[in-house]
Amino acid sequence: MSEKSNQGHDHSMKRGLKNRHMQMIALGASVGTGLFYGSAPTIKLVGPGIIASYALAGLFIFFVMRMLGEMAVREPVSGSFSHFANKYWNGFMGYLAGWNYWTLFMLAGMAELAAIAVYLAYWFPDIPHWLTTLICLVIITAINLINVKAYGEVEFWASFIKIGAIVSMILFGFYLIFTTMGSFPHNFHNLWDNGGFFPNGSWGFLCSLAVVMFSFGGVDLIGITAGEAENPENSLPTAINELLLRILIFYIGTMVVLMSLAPWDKVGLEASPFVQIFEEIGIPAASNILNLVVLVAALSVFNSILYSNSRM
Repeated sequence: MSEKSNQGHDHSMKRGLKNRHMQMIALGASVGTGLFYGSAPTIKLVGPGIIASYALAGLFIFFVMRMLGEMAVREPVSGSFSHFANKYWNGFMGYLAGWNYWTLFMLAGMAELAAIAVYLAYWFPDIPHWLTTLICLVIITAINLINVKAYGEVEFWASFIKIGAIVSMILFGFYLIFTTMGSFPHNFHNLWDNGGFFPNGSWGFLCSLAVVMFSFGGVDLIGITAGEAENPENSLPTAINELLLRILIFYIGTMVVLMSLAPWDKVGLEASPFVQIFEEIGIPAASNILNLVVLVAALSVFNSILYSNSRM
């Protein structure tokens, strides 16, 4: 009786996520406000050493996802690690893992909504934050209530925008570093000037790891989408195996550019560091575009949080 019940549960989820959805979700899942907005306070903790923080944390994340991927390919279910803990450990651990995840991402979702209000205030400073938060909450909830394909399509295009913007920023950033355009004459000297690579010592480096690990929140979404992927045995291994490369390009590449262009102790907390740098260049349109990108990133992360929590 129990086996039949479990079989019925396995087939209750429609596999509506195509391979292109899975690949873009995997690409975009690890890119959110932790990179665009949350990097500013982390830089204050560790300075240019944030590059090493992302490298070390990224390595740990890759190993964890390899382990999760092995189980998800063998048994692609939406419950992911909560299901595996329940099946291979005991019921309490599965219960604890699931509710811990749900609670954590409910709190993270509220943080994303707060970030969305900040980004919108860049253009509409007179609109109350609670109103923009409510509007975004209603829109994202409506998308998730349609079907899983609607979620996958929205994430596909949101990830496309995020990844395109990050690659463009990295390429343009290196162009600024190696040319005389703008007010960035120091090339890579900002990485070791102003107190060195670790201006706050080992304590600042250790403290930064907690914030940096939070920035990687979302990579676990790859395991949760396994229950609704059309061909999980093909799409999951590809998505997970490319995770380390994405971390090297998106996080470490971005931080190298950011730390080279701006002294670490002058990165402000009131707006995205990327927006501030492009404003310094004197290209106001670029800062507006970047603000749009970080807004899309925050909306995308909250969309994924709503999706993953409903499955968990």
